Amino acid sequence: MDKPLEGIKIVEVAMWAFVPAAGGLLSDLGADVIKIEPPSGDPLRGLQIGGMGGDGPGRNIDFSWESYNRGKRSVTLDLKQQAGREVLMKLVDGADVFLTNLLPRARRAMGIDAESIRTAFPGIIYASGSGMGPNGPESDKGGYDAISYWARGSISATMTEDGATKPVGPPGPAFGDTASGAMLAGAICAALVKKLRTGKGSEVDVSLLGTAMWSMQRLICQATQDQVLRFPRPANPVPHNVLVGNYATSDGRFVSLCMLQADKYWKPFCEVAGRPDLAADPRFVDQKARRENVDACHAEMKALFASKPLAQWREILSHQEGQWDVVQEVGEMQADVQVQANRYLQQADYGDGTTIPMVGVPMLFDRQTMPARRSPDLGADSDAVLASLGYDEDAIIDLKVQGVVF
Repeated sequence: MDKPLEGIKIVEVAMWAFVPAAGGLLSDLGADVIKIEPPSGDPLRGLQIGGMGGDGPGRNIDFSWESYNRGKRSVTLDLKQQAGREVLMKLVDGADVFLTNLLPRARRAMGIDAESIRTAFPGIIYASGSGMGPNGPESDKGGYDAISYWARGSISATMTEDGATKPVGPPGPAFGDTASGAMLAGAICAALVKKLRTGKGSEVDVSLLGTAMWSMQRLICQATQDQVLRFPRPANPVPHNVLVGNYATSDGRFVSLCMLQADKYWKPFCEVAGRPDLAADPRFVDQKARRENVDACHAEMKALFASKPLAQWREILSHQEGQWDVVQEVGEMQADVQVQANRYLQQADYGDGTTIPMVGVPMLFDRQTMPARRSPDLGADSDAVLASLGYDEDAIIDLKVQGVVF
């Protein structure tokens, strides 16, 4: 399969999840992403998060590492040494994109800040991921998705019920990192199009804070316009529209309804659910009436869904046109018919006769999903990449003796 970014070379000097996630996405789209790691490796390698890790059957796979470094080539370089930086500059020469999330002061110290790189290579795209953006008094401050995206970006507070003893935390590792990484990958693709049209490189930056605000823009703009601090989030809110919300079934599962055109779907829903009397009830006959009698209507809806198990509701709701779906657990995703049909979850070849499950990049080209690939072992491609730069065997050995390459 032809990949849309074949022929694009990206040099990545980044660690953890946010910016590497952007590089992994671009790699799956066909770019040659050369990941520069320090001798000790990216600190994400082997990181145990919240008890997740090697307790399951089979190979001890670090899915954080695999997910965000898919398909890359790994080169170990000590960029604290001048010789290491010289190798890096040879790599950057001819690259389309330089991708990094090192803090600005570290970049300046190494001579790999935007001004230095773009002066040496005027046509390159210099792409960075930051915590709070490249401008302002905190532009040098680092960030993580749990604090810069989830907490500072107002998502946590908005998700937390009124009167809670602590704010709601992220649903899983790198939740904001992956969203921000996708945003950064999109910015890089836009810069590549600009370069194709004009021949000019760009400096692009995406921040965790900015991406959180993009995700929360509807409420942020409303709060700004209305000059309110917080929109109420009661523990048991009464819906404006009873056909929008989550309802518990008799077997402890949940069905999510999102029928925004309430009057269009109310009567057909009541009929297939076996309760045409609800549609005929003057208290519930239209959205205005249902809103005026929302407590009674909501109680009827909760009792109705609680009267049948999820399997029956699947069958019932499939016979009407209103929008709905099941609240699924992560372990159910592999069996989802749409996941299977679109190959959103794949088995990637691990290179030793085994495979590992990986979520594919959710972009289909000509209805085909890009194949997911495993991540590289530390320094697996150092020798091959150095040889491609013109270093012979003796020069590579010399760099290893100096501790520049491992």
